[in-house]
Amino acid sequence: MKIAIFLATGFEEGEALFLADILKRASFDVKLVSITSSDLISGSHDITVKTDMFLDDSIKDFDMIILPGGLPGATNLRDSNKVIEMVKYFNENNKYIGAICAAPIVLDRAGIVKNKKLTSYPSDEYKNLLKNSGANYVEDIVVVDNNLITSRGPATVMEFAYKIVDTLGGNSNLLKESMLYNLLNK
Repeated sequence: MKIAIFLATGFEEGEALFLADILKRASFDVKLVSITSSDLISGSHDITVKTDMFLDDSIKDFDMIILPGGLPGATNLRDSNKVIEMVKYFNENNKYIGAICAAPIVLDRAGIVKNKKLTSYPSDEYKNLLKNSGANYVEDIVVVDNNLITSRGPATVMEFAYKIVDTLGGNSNLLKESMLYNLLNK
């Protein structure tokens, strides 16, 4: 399975990088994808990351795209016509799309949230935006509705990643044990 994590200036580093780490541990082919003209992208906490590739049409061959939150990262993703084009393409082709924290605003701009069950960062701004667009907003940590997988924010990234692993046919239980995640639930 090939997974592209889209990075825009101001992305939430913890969400993007820990997610990439867990998905790589699950043996998925994960690429950090720059949506800018630079392969060096600075996150919302001034950590700069070197991406693997630039956003282009080759992404259409991937199995999943993931949109991390962070500000202004999520708004930069939302304001990119190429990102919106890819989100629409993945949705129309029933390919997986993940969005965490503020990133469901990208799904809203792409016009794919109506009658969809999803979640986001728990601020009234995001809740109201999504509800007003016809989404069935849920306060769960991770929400799966067909090809959409959404989550709440930085502290929920592990649950989000493990749900993605399981949804794509991996085994998160092995990862939880090797990463000592199982110790948190005792």
